[in-house]
Amino acid sequence: MTKKNTWMIGCLAAALAAFLCACGPKKPELHIYTWSDYMKPELVKEFEKAHNCKVTIDTFDSNEAMYAKLRAGATGYDLLFPSSYMVKLLFDLDMLLPLDHAKLPNLGNIDPKYLSLAFDKEMHHSVPYTLTITSIGYLGSRVEDFKPSWSMFDRTDLKGRITLLNDMRETIGAGLKSLGYSLNSTDDAQLEEAKNVVLRWKKNIAKFENEQYKNGLASGEFLVTHGYSGDLMLVKEENDDIQIAIPEEGSALSFDDMCIPKTAPNPDLAHEFINFVLEPRNAADLTEFIWYLCPNAPSYELLSEEVREDPILFPPEEVVAKLEMIGDIGDDIAKYTKVWDAIKAGE
Repeated sequence: MTKKNTWMIGCLAAALAAFLCACGPKKPELHIYTWSDYMKPELVKEFEKAHNCKVTIDTFDSNEAMYAKLRAGATGYDLLFPSSYMVKLLFDLDMLLPLDHAKLPNLGNIDPKYLSLAFDKEMHHSVPYTLTITSIGYLGSRVEDFKPSWSMFDRTDLKGRITLLNDMRETIGAGLKSLGYSLNSTDDAQLEEAKNVVLRWKKNIAKFENEQYKNGLASGEFLVTHGYSGDLMLVKEENDDIQIAIPEEGSALSFDDMCIPKTAPNPDLAHEFINFVLEPRNAADLTEFIWYLCPNAPSYELLSEEVREDPILFPPEEVVAKLEMIGDIGDDIAKYTKVWDAIKAGE
């Protein structure tokens, strides 16, 4: 046999092997739709190896953007990570698959203290992934006489160096809480009082801000910010002068949940991933990676002492007792819209 023939046979064999591989069984694929930087890459690789699958992650920057994409007809996602209020909306629209608890033996790891505050307490269609507490961030060396209170936004000496969240429910809710009311109040007189409080605060703020407040605080552009505990803890890594406090009058507690859309191509693998996240070791790794608490009770003892003693990740019982979830208030949302429009217009 000539060298040329040997070479041709070798090429044909290689081509045949490649063809057979291409025609072989394809790895199952899990498509996740979540927030950016919200999953530890090493855990994803571990799951892929354990289940001989491929995980593809797409990201969104707001619940509304995720919702708009799904309502526009986007399919192919196996697992979603929306905030609880958005989960409720998706459930009401019959877009979520009921969870099979037989496939989720780790459900019992969810901290009952926080599960009691969740919308879906039976975990019928969603499972808590993380929680965050709306807090006040400030620069310790530059803000004198700090008080853990919503009254900080009345500080005229900090005028122009303060931000409030550009979020109707969060900011009106803060005004309501500062007055001792529920952040879900639909009482017209209470909402009018809260409007006047926020209008007073507005005179002192640089702007209403949802994203840049974090970097602005880290850089010193802002001295006091209204923000989410996970975001603030993340930038605290860049600037250890950043301090975080939960207002003594109470604040908002928010969950991001794991849920499976009805159109999921691979719901069994989605259940496997939820159960994987609920393993105590994995939940502890996630808490220390993303700085949002995974409310997984057995995972707490696996966290570092520094994390376990953090008063924001693990606030005292008396602080938790004053926290509320932002709830669905139905048609009364129009009242909040009216108040928010008046605040933005400065009336």
